[in-house]
Amino acid sequence: MASIELTECIESVRQLIANNIRERVVGPDSATKAQDLMSAPGPRWFTPDRPIYRVHGDASMFIGGLRAVLFQSLHPLAMAGVAIHSDYKADPWGRLQRTADFLAATSFGTAEVAQAAVNRVLAVHERVTGVASDGRPYSANDPHLLLWVHVAEVDSFLSSYQRYGVTTLDQKDRDGYVADMSVIASALGVPNPPTTEAELRKQLAEFRSELKSTKEARDAARYLIIQPPLEFPARAAYSLIAAAAVSLLPAWSRFPLRLPYLPLTEYVVAQPLGDVITRTFRWAIDGDLTAPTTAET
Repeated sequence: MASIELTECIESVRQLIANNIRERVVGPDSATKAQDLMSAPGPRWFTPDRPIYRVHGDASMFIGGLRAVLFQSLHPLAMAGVAIHSDYKADPWGRLQRTADFLAATSFGTAEVAQAAVNRVLAVHERVTGVASDGRPYSANDPHLLLWVHVAEVDSFLSSYQRYGVTTLDQKDRDGYVADMSVIASALGVPNPPTTEAELRKQLAEFRSELKSTKEARDAARYLIIQPPLEFPARAAYSLIAAAAVSLLPAWSRFPLRLPYLPLTEYVVAQPLGDVITRTFRWAIDGDLTAPTTAET
């Protein structure tokens, strides 16, 4: 009898955590939205055996998403559009929900749903134009900026899955994931998106000379890492996600964002805590406490 009561108590806690995560990230009626998306009949851009299903369906996306935002902010023109047009400070959860909706629609939805999600993003991008603080004009639909945002995102999601995912991807599947993401990128108007991991690394390296420290990027990093509008205990969980995300950033990218580079501390503290929070989220949502496999080196 006691074991049954304990099991029921644990399940109640799991459901409570899961509901709070879904409410924050997916929004109201998350279970219904997910069921409708996954069960809708019709052709899809990706089949369930594709690597994108494994990566985007894993709890490591929480860490990868924050890492992507920090990494993307290093491009002054990309960050200018976010600083001026985005509501990430006034409504960070709303922005997260919209991003999650887009990734879910394009990764798991029917082709019709995926294209509709792309069309909405392109329509929003039409309004995101202006002049950055350095005097250069920017446009969210600029193909070059779209490519930067894409490669930074792919690198972040892949890095996070390799370190914090329930498994790791071999070379074939890493290339497959990059190729899957290129389908979404092409629909958004990204020119020549990478289709292999080697191409991804090459294109990231080609952007290095354009990446700089700006006030907008530093402000965003400080806000996202130190001053998120969260109450305890959400702030405690978020701090673990933030530490794990920072630990995945390239060493050279830390100083421009005024973020610390403490490899020993990250190895001993931040990354193990990242494992804990990812397993907790995975358990809350899927009932799976499987420990992630150590990333390939």
